[in-house]
Amino acid sequence: MMNPVVWFEIYVNDMNRAVSFYETVLAKKLEAMPAPEGFDGEMYAFPSDQNGGGASGALVKMECYKPSGMGTIVYFGSEDCAVELSRVEQAGGKIIDNKTSIGAYGFIGLVSDTEGNTIGFHSMQ
Repeated sequence: MMNPVVWFEIYVNDMNRAVSFYETVLAKKLEAMPAPEGFDGEMYAFPSDQNGGGASGALVKMECYKPSGMGTIVYFGSEDCAVELSRVEQAGGKIIDNKTSIGAYGFIGLVSDTEGNTIGFHSMQ
């Protein structure tokens, strides 16, 4: 069975600042994406594997969409979410909840990115 989520977008006000934050915290390089036809904005994609599991997505800057910490939360998977959490403040973000056990489902941590979005990190250790 395929996971139901196949794509996500995280809206930003300042693309350079947001790309720097996510590349620092995730220790991964984001790639500029060519704009789809009729799209008036800027996109940077998270690394992905078309044959891998899970969903991929992009940072998106568009006038009609604004960042918010009050909506959907995207969780990024990791080996140990404490590692990503340790990079958040130096990258300009804020810790909301440090690494917290969620029982048999592992651990999570919540942060506010440089744009004001709430995102999470998940790990089994």
